[in-house]
Amino acid sequence: MSAAFPNFPITCQRYYLNLQSNMKISNLIAGLLCLFLSFSCLASNRLTQTVTNTTVLDIDGHELQADTNYYIHPTTSGNGGGLALASRDRTCPFYVMQENLEPSNGLPLRFLTMENKQQFISLSTDLNIVFYAATICVQSTAWRLGGIDEVTGRRYVMSGAVTGHPGIDTVRNWFKLEKYGGGNGYMIVFCPNVCSFCKVVCGNVGVFSENGKRWLALSDQPLIVGFKKT
Repeated sequence: MSAAFPNFPITCQRYYLNLQSNMKISNLIAGLLCLFLSFSCLASNRLTQTVTNTTVLDIDGHELQADTNYYIHPTTSGNGGGLALASRDRTCPFYVMQENLEPSNGLPLRFLTMENKQQFISLSTDLNIVFYAATICVQSTAWRLGGIDEVTGRRYVMSGAVTGHPGIDTVRNWFKLEKYGGGNGYMIVFCPNVCSFCKVVCGNVGVFSENGKRWLALSDQPLIVGFKKT
């Protein structure tokens, strides 16, 4: 600067040099801040994509919402209708069954999560599944997995569960939704994580035809379903 402005006072020259140095530091800070924000945006986008990819969708392509009524239908035609409740031996509790007629919607259901603030249903999340209906049995219409049936050796899905309160006492009351292959269908799975020390035998929920009725129970062949908002 002295060569360019030989007549500048020494104090002004020093001030100019300090200003140049401060501008370089400011530019460096601004660049680092921009780089940090870029990485933050990239991480946020990746997180959003992950959440979207693991969110369960209904048959219209919308996110499955907690505490909202849906019908559950098989994804392929000719495999019966929606889900409902019925008595297997003319006593309570009722068991979960599938309507024989394909046009039947069955009963509406709701999905309840352990985290009440969770708005959307994600894959592999422990859920209470509850029929939004009333029966002659004075008990809950929430799903639970029964013990081994003495006659058939199967474990049927029943009503009468307590919602919430995850732990050893409620381990049979929790189900999950999992993606089936690469299509649009989902499986209902029993494999709860609400009790870390409980010995749980996991399995898919399928359908067994008995005496003209279709009962839900653990099966090697899962029932592939979709969700229709009521």
